[in-house]
Amino acid sequence: MELKEKILSSYVAFENNLNTNSEIHDIRTEALENFDKLGFPTKKLEAWKYTSLNSVLKNDFSIFPSKETTIELADVKKYFIHDIDTYKVVFIDGKYSSFLSETTHDTIDVCLMSSALSKPKYKAVIENYFNKVAQQDNLTSLNTAFATEGAYIHIPRNVEVEKPIQIINFTTGSEAATMTQPRNLIVVDENAHVQIIERHQSLTSNPVLSNIVTEIFSAKNSTVDVYKIQNDELNASLVDNTYVDQKSNSVVSVHTFSFGGNITRNNLNFFQNGEHIDSILKGITIIEGKQHVDHHTLVHHIEPNCESHQDYKGIFDERSTGVFNGKVIVNKEAQKTNAYQQNNNVLISDKATINAKPQLEIFADDVKCSHGCTIGQLDDDALFYMQQRGIPQKEGKALLMFAFANTVLESVKIPEVKSRITKLIANKLGVNIGFDL
Repeated sequence: MELKEKILSSYVAFENNLNTNSEIHDIRTEALENFDKLGFPTKKLEAWKYTSLNSVLKNDFSIFPSKETTIELADVKKYFIHDIDTYKVVFIDGKYSSFLSETTHDTIDVCLMSSALSKPKYKAVIENYFNKVAQQDNLTSLNTAFATEGAYIHIPRNVEVEKPIQIINFTTGSEAATMTQPRNLIVVDENAHVQIIERHQSLTSNPVLSNIVTEIFSAKNSTVDVYKIQNDELNASLVDNTYVDQKSNSVVSVHTFSFGGNITRNNLNFFQNGEHIDSILKGITIIEGKQHVDHHTLVHHIEPNCESHQDYKGIFDERSTGVFNGKVIVNKEAQKTNAYQQNNNVLISDKATINAKPQLEIFADDVKCSHGCTIGQLDDDALFYMQQRGIPQKEGKALLMFAFANTVLESVKIPEVKSRITKLIANKLGVNIGFDL
C-alpha cells in the first residue's frame, strides 16, 4: 500500500478517538480532503523543483506508534540546552513525556496542544488562532488533518518570560519506520517577550519522517526569538513548516541551524500585518555525504514602514545538496519597506551542489530592497597566508568557515545556545581550534 493510501485509510481509526462535533474536527476533515486532492509534493511543483521526497516516502512508515517508549534523562540530556534553566515540552515518538518535561500555568501557559484542543479554558485562543495563518499546501494539510499533539504556548500581555522554552521531539525507533506530525501553536500577546529553542532528534538508525507545523502569532510591540537546531541521524528526514503572523512594532527572529539528517526542508513564512515590523531570518547549513537541506523563505510586506533581514550561510562538502529559495513580496501599499536578503555558499567539494533562487516581487515604488547570492570556494590566498604563519591547513580551513558563518552567530541572543552551536560547528568540521567549548 502506498503511503498516501495508508494515511487516508488510517484516518478512520484516528477519528474514532476524537470529538467529531468540534470545530477542530471540521478543520481536520477539510485538511484531509485537501491532502487527498494534492497528495505528496513532487518535483513537478515549482516550489519543490530541487527537492524530491521519493526516497523517503518509499519507507513503510507507521502512522501511529503502537506502544509508548520511555527514555532516561541521562541518555538524552546532551540534546537539551542544559546549561540554563528552561521550561521544557518533550515528546517521545509523538507522545508527551511528563518525566522529561517542565511545563507551567503560572502567569504563562506552556503546555500541550492536546489539552488546549480539548479543554474549555483554551477555547477562545484556539478559535482565534489555530490554523489561522498556516497555508493549506500538501504537507501542512496533512499535519492539520492529524493535529493532536505538540506544544501550546501562550504568553499574556506585558509578560517577559524569564527563561527560554525548549520544545524537543525525540524518535526512538520502536517502529521500523516512524512518521510524526507535531503541531505547535505559539501566541505572544501585546508587549510580551519569549525565547524558544526547538529541536527534533532521532535516537535510532531507523527511517524517520517528521512533518511539523508551527504557527506563531506576535502581537503589537512583542518580541519572539526562535532557535531551531537540526542535527539529526542520517536516516531522519524533516519537513518544518513555520508560519508567522506579525502585528505593528513586533520583532520576530528565527535562526535555523541545519547540520544533520537525510533530507531537511524548512518552509519559513512571515506575514507582516502592521507597521514598523522587523522580521529576521538567519541560518547556517553545514552538511556532507549525500545530505540535502532546502530553505524556502517568504516575507510578505503588506503594510508600510517595515523591515526584513535574511542572511543564510551554507557550507557543502562531498555530494551534499543545498537549496535556497527566498522570496520577498512587497505590496503596493507597503511603501518605505527595507528588505534585505543574502545567501552565501561555499562548496568544499567539486561534487557538492547548491541551487539558489533569491526573488523579489515589488509592487511599491518607494522601497529599499536588495538581494544577493554568492557561490564559491575557500580563499586559497587566505589559506596560504595562514599556513605561512604556522596554522595547519585543516585548522585554517575551519577558521575561514567559522569567520564565514559568524555573521549569523553574532545575532544569537542566548549565550548557551551560541556556545552549543559553535561546538556543533567545530564537531562538524572535525577540529578543535581553541574555542572555549
